[in-house]
Amino acid sequence: MYDVIILGAGPAGLTAAIYTCRAGLKTMVLESAMVGGNAAIADHVDNYPGFPFGILGGELMENFRQQAERFGAEIRMEQVTAVVNTPESKQVITTDNEYKARAVIIATGARRRTLTVAGESEYLGRGVSYCATCDGAFFRNSLVAVVGGGESALKEALYLADMAERVYIIHRREEFRASPLSVEKINNHSRIECKLNRVVKRIEGDSVMRAVILEDVITKEEETLEVEGLFVSIGLIADCDFVEGVNTSNDGYIITDNNMCTSIEGIFAAGDIRDKRTRQIASAVGDGAQAGMAATEFLKE
Repeated sequence: MYDVIILGAGPAGLTAAIYTCRAGLKTMVLESAMVGGNAAIADHVDNYPGFPFGILGGELMENFRQQAERFGAEIRMEQVTAVVNTPESKQVITTDNEYKARAVIIATGARRRTLTVAGESEYLGRGVSYCATCDGAFFRNSLVAVVGGGESALKEALYLADMAERVYIIHRREEFRASPLSVEKINNHSRIECKLNRVVKRIEGDSVMRAVILEDVITKEEETLEVEGLFVSIGLIADCDFVEGVNTSNDGYIITDNNMCTSIEGIFAAGDIRDKRTRQIASAVGDGAQAGMAATEFLKE
């Protein structure tokens, strides 16, 4: 029996573990893929306070892990398949074991949708990115492209246009799925060019990405777009299918109150898995701290 089981070893989960362990609670963190989550694959983190010259994403998350383990957090690499709420405890079932806890913090985050095209994984961190605010500054005065047609994609394009030489927006349809105001800004921006009715077929380069091969969805003709950066913004997938009974948004994100409490007593949520607007390392850390303190208070009561 654990006091707290935390699902996910990203910024929110590891921060929550630091708080619960320092409160003297027996804490285990379960992670299915990689300690640090999406933050660990960030090439360079420039917007996290305390590092005036930035820090590698993997190095930052390794610091998080060491700090959590120093206070006594037990980290295990296991895939969670179900969370069952019973009157006596919370049962956490993985592909390997079954555990019990008095409280559970869900910090599994959200998976970014990928293009699943040749070269995407090969050039991740070497031209391919999933976060303009994280990596945009590395492409100052460069040619870049954004894939997507929703509000997030257009906002990323506008953000990049303030620093890049030129921004191409690649969208598979004729019209964007964004607000009229955002579309107007895109159409009126001198450094943004739209590549509509096109999809990415493959990504090419050498040691780094050099070009994106596009296909016209109508004519099937291919076009080579020489860019140094490609920002994929085609949505996120909430990673909480394993838990039943908690209230979620239409997009599948967990709804919480300001204390990170879900609709099930004793189950908390923190980080990108929450229904919220901002998904950054700094905001995930704040969520994790609040969830850790709320879980501690819940168990004391």
